[in-house]
Amino acid sequence: MNVAAAFFYLFSITMIASAFMVIAARNPVHSVLFLILAFVNASGLFLLLGAEFLAMILVVVYVGAVAVLFLFVVMMLDVDFAELKQGFLQYLPVGALIGIVVAIELVLVMTGWTSSNASIASSGAPAAPDVSNTAALGQVLYTKYLYFFQAAGLILLTAMIGAIVLTLSHKPDVRRQVIADQNARDRKTAVELKKVPSRAGV
Repeated sequence: MNVAAAFFYLFSITMIASAFMVIAARNPVHSVLFLILAFVNASGLFLLLGAEFLAMILVVVYVGAVAVLFLFVVMMLDVDFAELKQGFLQYLPVGALIGIVVAIELVLVMTGWTSSNASIASSGAPAAPDVSNTAALGQVLYTKYLYFFQAAGLILLTAMIGAIVLTLSHKPDVRRQVIADQNARDRKTAVELKKVPSRAGV
């Protein structure tokens, strides 16, 4: 067994165990931590495949943003998961049926998948051998698929603006900070002096 095969088995076994612990852990904070561990091991597998860009995306975007956001949301909201699990048993048969169907589909795909030499030969290298995976992906995105890439960016920008607008929607019963009113205050409006009698309290 060479070094690459040893790392493959190490990353694979750790990722499968982490993915199982994501759904088996009782504490949601532990689930998020196991999810981060699964993402890190998946990025290691992508590095073994020569897809360093996907490995970087997994670490930077999913681990550095999404999983950490999940962790902070779970820790700050303090959700009562015991109350959420009260109706778990009534949905268990449907969930088990869907899980069995998905497992059967995965088994059929794994046992029925074959690769021919013609398909391997027809899938040529996307770039020259001296170009890295990230550089080749950048050349394809910014030349052949430039308009689709810009359209995806505009869709994400629209979603971000919509989320900001929904967050900043003014409600009549919510007090908000008005910077202009704070800057316009002077000593007469900011401080109120009252004469309190001695030993009478406020």
